[in-house]
Amino acid sequence: MTLSIAITYAALLALTALALLYSRWPAWLKGLLVAGVTVLYFHGAAVLQAVWGLPADEALPPRFILLSAVIDEPSASHPGALYVWVNRIEDGKPALEPRAYKLPYAKDLHALLNEGMKKARQGVSQLGTSEPKAGRKGLAWLRPGRDEQNVKIRDLPKPQLPEK
Repeated sequence: MTLSIAITYAALLALTALALLYSRWPAWLKGLLVAGVTVLYFHGAAVLQAVWGLPADEALPPRFILLSAVIDEPSASHPGALYVWVNRIEDGKPALEPRAYKLPYAKDLHALLNEGMKKARQGVSQLGTSEPKAGRKGLAWLRPGRDEQNVKIRDLPKPQLPEK
């Protein structure tokens, strides 16, 4: 599948080059073509990351259930990372599909995830929340990202059954 996608991008690039070099289109239309192909390339790369199942490089959902975590501690050669597998909570219920996230390594988050995983292995489900750190307001690309969020993990409350 990867080879076919690479060939498709190469063919699109070749057609774009031919259109830029040998067509009599006005300059503004050629510029629009270059911009469109560039946007398509980056959009395709983001879609491929989701299709391949790689961990998302984005912020955690606001409320989630912690399913698993893998800690890659930092060393001299690489900065380390925290890989978290969570189930987003939508409308008070867990989503059908879990999602993997890659977070930058932080010692306090490492300890928090270790404690949460210990409790999860004992059968106590873990509820997590994440919220952006106080920062800039405004456009989405100005807001804090995945490395600037407060994550909290606690025991999931036991459901209260109605009385008979």
